[in-house]
Amino acid sequence: MANVPPRRGDSGDGFLLGKLLIALPGMSDPRFEKSVIFMCAHSDQGAMGLIVNKPFEGLTFRELLANMEVTVADDAPDPPILFGGPVRTGQGFVLHTAEYADSEATMAVTPEVSLTATVDILRAIAQGRGPRKSLFALGYAGWGPGQIESEILSNGWLHCDPDNAILFDLACDAKWRAALATLGADISGLSAEAGRA
Repeated sequence: MANVPPRRGDSGDGFLLGKLLIALPGMSDPRFEKSVIFMCAHSDQGAMGLIVNKPFEGLTFRELLANMEVTVADDAPDPPILFGGPVRTGQGFVLHTAEYADSEATMAVTPEVSLTATVDILRAIAQGRGPRKSLFALGYAGWGPGQIESEILSNGWLHCDPDNAILFDLACDAKWRAALATLGADISGLSAEAGRA
């Protein structure tokens, strides 16, 4: 697991904090094609988020916990492990509902969604003592100062308010279209090409 990014308010929260970032059709980087990213941090120092709709192939949650020698209850969930982004893919992050909190390791991103990056939350989930809803991701998406703002201006991304149903309830392959639908976007009319007047 990894260190949690700076807590809210540490370096000035940006407009993307807690939002869903949605890749536009024509995204040039295949790692982000049709991605939905929950933005965990955004400030003038840069941004960090987790892709919430791309399963990490070849490893199940139960297998990961077994490799970490974490005892798993028979009725424990076996959610997909997500590819959270291309940065530090060996580190794990749990995005979850806010009723679960470890005072030292949990960062409240919004009033409803928190981020924890310790093995303790995995143990809690494995024993049925974890948050009501959660996502586990390996790696994260990160941007330097001004980078994500530039990508948005270049028509690479849209953003919308968070939606817990999209985050936690929908199948991975349904999240991108559902996130676009919250904006009233018709996918057939969207393009990554900038308009000219």
